[in-house]
Amino acid sequence: MLESEVEHSRRRRSANYPLEFKRQLAQQACDSTVSVSQLALQHGLNTNMLFRWRRQLKAGLLDQAKLVPVTLAQTSPISKCPTGSGLIEIRIGEAAVRIEGSPDPATLTLVLKGLRA
Repeated sequence: MLESEVEHSRRRRSANYPLEFKRQLAQQACDSTVSVSQLALQHGLNTNMLFRWRRQLKAGLLDQAKLVPVTLAQTSPISKCPTGSGLIEIRIGEAAVRIEGSPDPATLTLVLKGLRA
């Protein structure tokens, strides 16, 4: 491989497509009368990318962010809680996630991402 090719491959980045664009193409790819490979070709995309977007659409990952109602429950004053302790409880329908203590940010991020799926 030539040095210029190595430099080019290092600079090459995947494009960030707008969420609405991904959603529209994924919806078209779900149509049984549409050829996914032809659709990809028309938009200059890799066919595998459209299949990935279609899976994401079906999993709800391409949905617009939705606001959910939040209610605050009466709790004991914060001053009575020992340092480093806390409670986060998230209820969605019949499901509830309860996190006690002081979770590290990475763990909390994983839990919240899991709720989106």
